[in-house]
Amino acid sequence: MKQEGYSIKDLETLSGIKAHTIRIWEKRYGLLNPERTDTNIRYYTDHDLRRILNVSLLVKNGFKISKVAKWEPEQIRDTILEVTKGKNDEEGYVERLLLYMVNFDNVNFYKLINEIHERYGVEEATHKIAFSLFERIGTFWQVGSIFPAQEHYVTNIIRQKLIAAIDNIGLNNTRNQTILFYLPENELHELSLLFYSYLAQKSGYNVIYLGQFVPFNDLQKLQSHAKIDFVFTAFINSLPKEELEKYLYDLRGLFQQQKIFITGWQVNHLKPVLPRNVKTVKDYKEFKKYLG
Repeated sequence: MKQEGYSIKDLETLSGIKAHTIRIWEKRYGLLNPERTDTNIRYYTDHDLRRILNVSLLVKNGFKISKVAKWEPEQIRDTILEVTKGKNDEEGYVERLLLYMVNFDNVNFYKLINEIHERYGVEEATHKIAFSLFERIGTFWQVGSIFPAQEHYVTNIIRQKLIAAIDNIGLNNTRNQTILFYLPENELHELSLLFYSYLAQKSGYNVIYLGQFVPFNDLQKLQSHAKIDFVFTAFINSLPKEELEKYLYDLRGLFQQQKIFITGWQVNHLKPVLPRNVKTVKDYKEFKKYLG
């Protein structure tokens, strides 16, 4: 929880229930009991956040707030599990995963992830569900409504799924070409990199995967020891445009004969001037076309 707790605007953003409605539910049904700071400013706790998320899901599914507000937490939880069993569209899956994340419901989170992968396969499950989930988690971060352990918990489960899928492919170098995947220094968010490396290995490329936080000096050493045909990297963390452009220029100097693929939020946001052999990847379908 944020040190000062959550404002009612935070609860509105995360639950989709208008602040005015939340106040009515407080006064009429005693749904939440906000606390006050030393300066008499109202704030809500982690418990309040979980309660409004759970109650809002039930209300959106046709339950009357007058009844739900009287239920014990166990009845709310059991009813949510029953309701969400039938929500098998993409938005429903994301909502269920968020609820399991907030409540650290490990058993049901794993069960649902497995169900999603069985239904969609690795590519669609990652693109349609996992990436949408992390967009929603980003909203949670904006208002400080999750703490790092929650994000790490979700990230590691999905990361395990991708690594298992890559392992199942095995060595599949039918194209006799090698793609180097890595993240620059200070870059730690590797899920998208793992996903793109999965696509490359599935398409028959030899994949050298270095992962996160790779110093530029290591790339220089590797370049002289291995035959690299393509390079793939991503830029997610905030950095100045000039710094990104300089990095790309230096990278081009190191890999002059290779095509370099780049992706990530900072690439889309900053729109850097690209060296001649650097190509922006907008999404995984575009990358699959490049792979052939």
